[in-house]
Amino acid sequence: LYLVGGGGPPPRPAGGGGGPRPAAGGAGRAAGGRPAVDFSEARARPDIDLYGAVGDRLATHAAAGRRVLLAAYSEGSRDRLAGLLGEQGVATTPVETSSDLDGLPADRLGTAVLALEGGFETADLAVLTEQDILGERLSARARGRRRARDFLQDLSEIAEGDIVVHVEHGIGRYEGLEAVTAAGAPHDCLRIQYAGDGRLFVPVENMETLSRYGASDSAVMLDRLGGVQWQARKARMKQRIRELAEQLIRVAAERTLRPGETLQPPAGLYDEFAARFAFPETNDQLQAIEDVLEDLAAGRPMDRLICGDVGFGKTEVALRAAFVTAMNGFQVAVVAPTTLLVRQHVQTFRERFRGLPVEIGQLSRLVPGKEAREVRERLADGRLDIVIGTHALLAKSVRMKRLGLLVVDEEQHFGVAHKERLKQYRSNVHVLTLTATPIPRTLQLALSGVREMSLIATPPVDRLAVRTFVGPFDALVIREAVRRELLRGGRCFYVCPRVRDLPEVTERLRAMMPDARIGVAHGRMAAAELEEAVGAFYDGRVDVLVSTNIVESGLDIPEANTLIVHRSDMFGLAQLYQLRGRIGRAKQRAYAYLTLPERRKLTKAAEKRLGVMQTLDTLGAGFQLASYDLDIRGAGNLLGDEQSGHIREVGIELYQHMLEEAVAAARSGVDEPEEDRSWTPQIGLGAPVLIPESYVAELNVRLSLYRRIAALEDREQTDAFAAELVDRFGPVPDELENLLRIVAIKRLCREAGVEKVDAGPKGAVVSFRGGDFANPVGLIDYIGRQAGTVRLRPDHRLVIGRSWEKEPARIAGTERLLRDLAAIAAGIVVS
Repeated sequence: LYLVGGGGPPPRPAGGGGGPRPAAGGAGRAAGGRPAVDFSEARARPDIDLYGAVGDRLATHAAAGRRVLLAAYSEGSRDRLAGLLGEQGVATTPVETSSDLDGLPADRLGTAVLALEGGFETADLAVLTEQDILGERLSARARGRRRARDFLQDLSEIAEGDIVVHVEHGIGRYEGLEAVTAAGAPHDCLRIQYAGDGRLFVPVENMETLSRYGASDSAVMLDRLGGVQWQARKARMKQRIRELAEQLIRVAAERTLRPGETLQPPAGLYDEFAARFAFPETNDQLQAIEDVLEDLAAGRPMDRLICGDVGFGKTEVALRAAFVTAMNGFQVAVVAPTTLLVRQHVQTFRERFRGLPVEIGQLSRLVPGKEAREVRERLADGRLDIVIGTHALLAKSVRMKRLGLLVVDEEQHFGVAHKERLKQYRSNVHVLTLTATPIPRTLQLALSGVREMSLIATPPVDRLAVRTFVGPFDALVIREAVRRELLRGGRCFYVCPRVRDLPEVTERLRAMMPDARIGVAHGRMAAAELEEAVGAFYDGRVDVLVSTNIVESGLDIPEANTLIVHRSDMFGLAQLYQLRGRIGRAKQRAYAYLTLPERRKLTKAAEKRLGVMQTLDTLGAGFQLASYDLDIRGAGNLLGDEQSGHIREVGIELYQHMLEEAVAAARSGVDEPEEDRSWTPQIGLGAPVLIPESYVAELNVRLSLYRRIAALEDREQTDAFAAELVDRFGPVPDELENLLRIVAIKRLCREAGVEKVDAGPKGAVVSFRGGDFANPVGLIDYIGRQAGTVRLRPDHRLVIGRSWEKEPARIAGTERLLRDLAAIAAGIVVS
């Protein structure tokens, strides 16, 4: 055990892992001893109070004359644990130095910030760690798998005036946060307005019952409080979703049952190929590669979506999959939407496969007719291992002898007819789809768990976000932007929506900057001309490339770090995002200027698109963009090409939740999803419940914290969240501590089947959901052993007599009572 001998704080571990090291001149101490007792049994059993068990263990150490030190990973988690143990009557003292530890009295618990993985005991000292008490969850800070739904969190944030959906009462308008006095104590609630001046106040701890309706909510009709329309609409939607889920599962199941080729990476050679990658892989990239390799080796056809932002390394995942496939003797087809992207991929693949016995060819309009015929022949007789091409690859004249892997890059650019042709391949071929901004239907399939998905959300090292500016066209601003880029040795993209805009823009640029070398590229140019124009920009012979959106996919030029978009209101959201992805691919800051026509009113949709582009200026925002698109347009028919959304009926979040439930039910073969766990118990304790403005001043941050608190699922998450609060904002005030305790009580209510609990100075009244209790015999036994302080009324309400004058005693007593009831409901005997 090391503690600094001087007056400074204890050493902190770099990056949150590993043990601390003694500082220069610090006093070290070799403690020896045996491992400490851990509390895994107390964590696992709902009838045992974890912190009570820790308090008992500390009393045992004190009786044996041992000093006790509690080691936590951060100041937040140390203060949180000290507060929870203080409720058990354990007095704590912060320990900063080794001399503090030497002077620690036997009747006090020392607390220190030390990144120890496990505690130990010696004859005169016992060290308990955060991990011993709470398990891996809070202390290890291990990076877990990132779930797609986590990236929708930003979309879930609600602002004043937003249309929201309450799971029981339907569509209303959120009017703001209001402190309502309940049982003499202030309680923060969300005020929702309904049709006919109806008002609903939703306590912040029940915020999960609300969801955002969606982006296009201006014309929506509000429901009436207590009306039957909402329930009828929800029931109708539930039936439609159930039918949809069954079809989706049938399609996915048919695919799973078909045998696929089992492809294993060749030992040694694969590691050598991976080592050719010039950059360190990010965690997400490694996970995506691992997912793909597992799929290829599983013996059934892979159908995986890799969703990663532009420049985040999706191509490397495809390269590894292609290598494994080709080395197993199967052919690989890579389909890309544009000739420029095909050109880029061919260069990348040839570079990486150099020196390996793999033949690579391409099919696009840049390839002369004679060469294209030869490529098709070599594919048919199996002499060509990897082919990269545009939708020309999907023509019926293209036959492949042993196709093993189909890679679809930027699938959002392919039309319905192309996708139908791709579906024919999918039946028994491994399919890998790469996209930065998946189309709504693809995203919906992935989110509902029907399609496998890997997210690459971690930016490469040293990557900076692109700064985005939206405004009317200003010749001075444009000239300065281009000049500044050229002065730092860079190049510029100037993108126009129509071919007919190019001559005018080019002339204007030449007049503004006579010394700049300007090139032009668009899809109507002859193949050789286009190749020459793009090649000149690649090689640095051209400073500014004026083009249509033909450049949106496939140009990877690290030196190009300024983008100007002419008439940006004429581009779609995904197009703008892809265009912006052409810049900022190196370590320099990149700038995107989205220009608008002067003195012209924009459509509402264009305003919204450009607003989103300014909002999504962080690295890895492509997935959020696709989520906005899903939000704005709806997912459409997930099985065909029809683009009409069911989402309008119930709002995006509730629709998503219902679809997930229905898919899970269809998977398990159950007609109805298991009992709805989203019902919300009502809890009244007569204690203030809110985040004070003096603690978190910013309203949006408070709302975001309320949303996260309502979503806490277990004790470990609550403790981790409380530790984070201490680290971010300081010691947790009583009102917020009450809220965290109420969320814990709410979880216990669900486990015990308790619909409502009201507690006051003289005890509590408990109402069971539906008037039923899971274990009536156990409950009667419990009542019998409570010496007349607990009775069951004829209306099946449980009345508990207690002396709870003070709020902390009332909250702790209610939590203890609900823990007992949850244990009894689970069939555990409570003493």
